Amino acid sequence: MPRIVLLNPGPVNVTDRVRKALLLPDLCHREKEFSMLMETIRKKLLKAFDIEKEYTSALVSGSGTAALEMAVSSSLSPGRSMLVIQNGVYGERISKICEVYQFRQHTIQLNWGEPPSLENIENELKQNPDIEVVALVHHETTTGLLNPLEEVGKLARRYEKVFLVDCISSLAGDSIDFRSCPIDIAVGTANKCIQAFPGVSFVLFRKKELKRLSEIPERTLYLNLTRYHKAQEAGGILFTPAIPAYYALDVALDELIEETVTGRIKRYAKAAQLLRTGFREIGLEFLIPENWQSNCLTSLHLPRDLNYEKLHDELKTKGFVIYAGQGNLSENIFRVANMGDITHKEFERFLKTLESILL
Repeated sequence: MPRIVLLNPGPVNVTDRVRKALLLPDLCHREKEFSMLMETIRKKLLKAFDIEKEYTSALVSGSGTAALEMAVSSSLSPGRSMLVIQNGVYGERISKICEVYQFRQHTIQLNWGEPPSLENIENELKQNPDIEVVALVHHETTTGLLNPLEEVGKLARRYEKVFLVDCISSLAGDSIDFRSCPIDIAVGTANKCIQAFPGVSFVLFRKKELKRLSEIPERTLYLNLTRYHKAQEAGGILFTPAIPAYYALDVALDELIEETVTGRIKRYAKAAQLLRTGFREIGLEFLIPENWQSNCLTSLHLPRDLNYEKLHDELKTKGFVIYAGQGNLSENIFRVANMGDITHKEFERFLKTLESILL
């Protein structure tokens, strides 16, 4: 029987090799074996993205949102503010975290799926010298929009701001050149383009940021970035981790290093091209222009007289899980992600199945 193909933006289909890692022996997180596993994962993350010299890493048990909250809550100095660029649910999530921690923030609010204007960002930086951190979502999965990462990063660097990026849905799926793009703090998770399981996420940050971060008062017990980093540098862990998810992430990183990040990005781009060609042939309409789209997800207008639930349920009976729109897009679009261990034949079978339902 064919497996269920997950065309949602995480959790994703994984290889048998990663799945088997969940069944490795039981392990106490206070033993040296777990310390070695954690150290190996942290090193492999840096190796995979070729950032070993300038960056360090911290792991946390939880979804990508846990790592995002860790990064946002731990990165702003007292008396300073954060500039948050919002053009989807996940940019708005960063603002919500700022609200919860009662941070001062400036926001650039755009329509969902609308790229930011560099001129508007620069005006905010000029008019508000209290801004310390510029926060951006790279791949905004609300619409599949890929925000202009490098351009915003260089603008933040020109004004000597810390550049914090939610890379949760883009890391290893869309191109990120850490050498040319001045990202200071990057947030990622195991269960998207890295192709592991939910339960562990991480923050990558420049080593030169450590002194500034360590001087920021602790605002949270469970999600303080520098406390996690200090403990992990010493081979310890603050709280009980999701050990099976760590086992799986370790193996998934082996697979990523073997495939190379560049190779995976090319594979995802090829899959996206295959799907989008098929969507056009079926007669579906894209929510945003193709040149704005991520490698990893496509948002499509629902055909007239077809609701999402009916489309979802019919596809699921045939082995495919798609994703609904969010908020005011929930009645109008559906989303198809191409993250994870999915074969060319499975994508072709999906397109044929989708066409049979729609036509």
